[in-house]
Amino acid sequence: MELTNSKSSFGWVSIIIHWISALAVIGLFALGWWMVDLTYYSEWYQTAPLWHVSIGILLAAVTVVRLIWRFSQPVPINEGANWEKVAAQLAHGLLYLLLFLLFVTGYLIPTADGRGIEVFDWFALPSMGELFEHQETISGDIHRWAAYIIIGLSLFHGLAAFKHHLIDKDSTLRRMLKPANNHGDTQ
Repeated sequence: MELTNSKSSFGWVSIIIHWISALAVIGLFALGWWMVDLTYYSEWYQTAPLWHVSIGILLAAVTVVRLIWRFSQPVPINEGANWEKVAAQLAHGLLYLLLFLLFVTGYLIPTADGRGIEVFDWFALPSMGELFEHQETISGDIHRWAAYIIIGLSLFHGLAAFKHHLIDKDSTLRRMLKPANNHGDTQ
């Protein structure tokens, strides 16, 4: 079982973290989209934000682990034209930047009133209080627009992977589905 990355393929650790992150981002976007229209009288009015924030904080922790893992492992060589390689690097960098922008603003929104954040009743993150005027509103606006951009960029990322698979017929998508064996072929 290939847990670590090689120059030709991602290992299981990278693959699993990638797909958990992708599902969490899509799920958090859908949950956020749905919950902003909840009224005070909805049975989900308190629960949906708790889930959204809790999963977001867990995703932040997974993303930190993912970056540590990424910088401790070889990164498979990107396939495609030079402009595609540059675009892929820029897109990945922007995805990480947007994720951390979402994590920071997602923390600043509910803690502006001085209350900490309960994460599934497992632990609590303390509040730093209101750090700037209108923190909740400004952070909320940035959070919303960063979420729209990250979903758009994720869609572009997925379409690019399918383009590599269906048109270019290279291993870009396959290597994120299953590690390659020692010869570079999928097992």
